[in-house]
Amino acid sequence: MSLPHAILTALVEKPSSGLELTRRFDRSIGYFWSATHQQIYRELGKLEAEGFIRTLPAEQPARGQKKSYEVLPAGRAELARWTAASQDPRPHRDTLLLRMRAAAVVGTEGIEADLRRHLDLHRRQLAEYEEIEKRDFPPGKDSSQDRLRHLVLRAGIDLETFWTQWLTRALEEFAELPGRDTA
Repeated sequence: MSLPHAILTALVEKPSSGLELTRRFDRSIGYFWSATHQQIYRELGKLEAEGFIRTLPAEQPARGQKKSYEVLPAGRAELARWTAASQDPRPHRDTLLLRMRAAAVVGTEGIEADLRRHLDLHRRQLAEYEEIEKRDFPPGKDSSQDRLRHLVLRAGIDLETFWTQWLTRALEEFAELPGRDTA
């Protein structure tokens, strides 16, 4: 049930239309909790029906005008309840790791090239996160909200650092495998 809570979080931060939410997901929340435009609109309807959000009155009535939403007290209470609740971590699922395990029994064809591709993708994501950190979290920006948001970004930086290190090590190990298939 995390997508509704991601939407509530975004709307508490700033009342928005569905399109604005989609753009914000693409630029921030989507780095760790993705959602399509359709999923966001479907959840907005459910959240409104549950009394957690409402459509803001239009400044000037116009046909086809985009609706903006804000969080109601019940929505803020639900978000606070969910935030305070304990949740166990979920098992990590990664197809690359599963493919590596399968390669041990059926051969390694194509794996080395994909490891290199993944390494490139993770390096680019790491660089993007580090750029966001420089831009959005300069020294002295240390309000409670900023510090918590920075912690979320640091999680992304640390995960991408892990993946780049692991993939580099995997490629080094891969190069030493006797009789490996070459890509």
